[in-house]
Amino acid sequence: MKTKKLVISVILSFCVVPVSQILSQLIASGCLMIGLPEFICNIMVGILYIFGAYGLLKLLCKKYIKEDLSNYNMPRFKIDMKWLIVAFALPVLVSAVYLLFVDGVYVVSDMGITEKLSVISLGVFFTGFGAGFVEEMVFRGIMMTAIEKKFNRKIAIIVPSLLFGAVHIIGMNFNLLSCILVLAAGTMVGIMFSLIAATTNSVWNSAIVHAVWNMIIIGGGLVIDTEARQNALCTYVLNNKSFVLTGGEFGIESSVIAVVGYCVVSLIIIHSNKKKI
Repeated sequence: MKTKKLVISVILSFCVVPVSQILSQLIASGCLMIGLPEFICNIMVGILYIFGAYGLLKLLCKKYIKEDLSNYNMPRFKIDMKWLIVAFALPVLVSAVYLLFVDGVYVVSDMGITEKLSVISLGVFFTGFGAGFVEEMVFRGIMMTAIEKKFNRKIAIIVPSLLFGAVHIIGMNFNLLSCILVLAAGTMVGIMFSLIAATTNSVWNSAIVHAVWNMIIIGGGLVIDTEARQNALCTYVLNNKSFVLTGGEFGIESSVIAVVGYCVVSLIIIHSNKKKI
């Protein structure tokens, strides 16, 4: 792949994220206006987000890249059981470390059943499945494969991971230390997702790990933070304000505990798949 085509492919694939998100939200908002329950609209926006992005990426591959989408880590949908296990084990273990070993208090939000359904549906279908699958299709699908075709697998794992970390800073009014922490943590989790996709030749395995992580850690069920969240069913409010434990302004996803989790999974993958990396 020529350099110009690579750059344009990366830019166009990245644009798929906001475009598909906006379109799905517009359709869901229209359904909300005609009287559909909010939790139904949340389910719709997550599903439309995934299928809209998939359709746009397929169009990009067909019309511009001139290759089949299956050549970009998006084969027929299938998830390996071991990655489904990892998907739940990683966020559960990270959460358990906080709940068992870091001092804090539980704060339960005073929500009605309608609000609870809205929080759960948004956390599962949009924050979880929607963001998890779309970001993997873009970063570990089009971007990673296109870069590998131009350079090599190692560069293809590292560069999209750096971009993945960087985009989590965009639009955030973080201080310098928080920006550095988010970039480092975002890059490490990006490398973990990239290793999963690279060694299985499928974004569906990294997508399920990404999706379940989002659901459990930031989905709004039980959230671990330094302050009570109004949009969460329950918050475990940390009494310890240590920057490395709280993850700074971004939250525990960029904490040392989470980063250790990303690194452990990454090292296990590298050790088990030396010939593929």
